[in-house]
Order: sequence, then C-alpha cells, then structure tokens
Amino acid sequence: MLVRLIYASRAAAPMNAEELATLMKGARSYNAHAGITGVLVYSDGIFLQLIEGGRDAINALYKRIVCDERHHHVTLLSYDELAERRFAGWAMGQANLSRLNPGILLKYSERAQLDPFGMSANAVLALFDELVATAVIACPG
Repeated sequence: MLVRLIYASRAAAPMNAEELATLMKGARSYNAHAGITGVLVYSDGIFLQLIEGGRDAINALYKRIVCDERHHHVTLLSYDELAERRFAGWAMGQANLSRLNPGILLKYSERAQLDPFGMSANAVLALFDELVATAVIACPG
C-alpha cells in the first residue's frame, strides 16, 4: 500500500548550503534504496517534506526523522493512502524558494514566508503542486 506523509520541523541549528547538499545526497541515496519519493523544502530554519512510498518504508523513515537531532518540533501535517505517487521519478526533489514569487506563499498562508505550522494539510499539498508547476522544485539528473 502506498502512503504520503507530510511533516514540518524546525532545524536544531541553521544549515548552510554545503550541509543541506550533504543532507540531500544522503536522503536521495536512502530513498532510492527504500523506494521512497518526495520533495524537501528548507527555508529560514524550517523543513517541510512530502514523502511517498510503501507504508512500512514511510513509517520507518518518519521514525528516523523524529529521532534525528537535526530536527526539533517535528509535526505530522498529513498521512494519507495513495492510489499513485505525485513524485514517482524523484528520490528527493528540492525546492529553491529563492526562485519563488512571494505571492505564491501568500496564496496559501498568512504571510509571504514559509510557515507550514500555520497551514492546513490541503494548503501544504496545494503549495507543493504549485512549486512543481512553477519549476521551483529541482531534481538532479
């Protein structure tokens, strides 16, 4: 059974571009092996991630994330069964919010800053769709 999990968390410490690249490289490797696809957004100390895959694999990854010392205040925003994946070809896409029109964030939240903790699960999912539609999400290779 396929599931989609969306969570948000706060970084224990700010991450620079090199640390984020290392995190993404590890996530892509792990996810490819585990059959997990998805997208990660990191902005101003906030992680927002959508992951898809088999229920056991997603549950195991979420447990790892909750226990990861780089994350604080891990908040489950959505957990749903799926008929099909949205990001089937992406072991882990990454959103570059510097390319994002701030009006898109205002469309789904109270301010033009990423704040998934104040957004509904439907708004977060719609934001991910908009990030794809506006080519803000990049996936290597």
